[in-house]
Amino acid sequence: MILAGLAGITALAWAYMFYLARAMRPTNMGAMEMAMGQAMPQMQAWGPVELLLTFVMWAVMMVAMMVPSAAPMILLFATINRKLRQQDRPHVATSVFLAAYLLVWTLFSVLATLVQWGLHSAALLSPMMVSTNPILGGTLLIAAGVFQWTPLKHACLAHCRAPFDFLMTDWREGNNGAFLMGLKHGVYCLGCCWFLMGLLFVAGVMNLLWVTAIALFVLVEKVVPNGPLVGRVIGAVLVAAGIALLTQGF
Repeated sequence: MILAGLAGITALAWAYMFYLARAMRPTNMGAMEMAMGQAMPQMQAWGPVELLLTFVMWAVMMVAMMVPSAAPMILLFATINRKLRQQDRPHVATSVFLAAYLLVWTLFSVLATLVQWGLHSAALLSPMMVSTNPILGGTLLIAAGVFQWTPLKHACLAHCRAPFDFLMTDWREGNNGAFLMGLKHGVYCLGCCWFLMGLLFVAGVMNLLWVTAIALFVLVEKVVPNGPLVGRVIGAVLVAAGIALLTQGF
């Protein structure tokens, strides 16, 4: 039941992303205008409506990208509570944990919206939300690549790769406890992945190939046995790509 719910949430989020990406195709100008008016920010100076629509885009995108990689932790949390319920012991709904986890990424979406607003105002993004400055793009690639090798990345990734250890050592009773656990896991997950999200400004915030690649990479890092090694290799590739892009800006 929980797995089906997570799959449904993820599928709905991806469906919305595909709708926006399809509507933004240059060959689909009529639909593009409708999407830009209903769900995407206009390219002139932004107002409250444009900020809200951009925030919705980011929030939905974070659900699509991050729920799959958080599924092992969420399913384990649900399993433990199901056993507690069978034993007539205090238990909580998995939705409390999930809501707290998604709250962290919702707050991140607010920050991402403000960053995009700033880049838009500085004319550093194209109408398709792609970086127009090779120096900006190269710097983001290098920074994301270097981050893959940092102790902070390693610590956060180690937490995300060990859901059983986290639940055993940080378990808290009641709804408040579950909510705090979800927040804590969300913060670790954010610490592991936030720099990768900046790469969306390099190839396009609504470039679904780029979005899918980052989502798959995050999943591989957290689930595959050699995930940390894969992360470091990708980090080196990102640095090399960043250097190559920077040479175009000088």
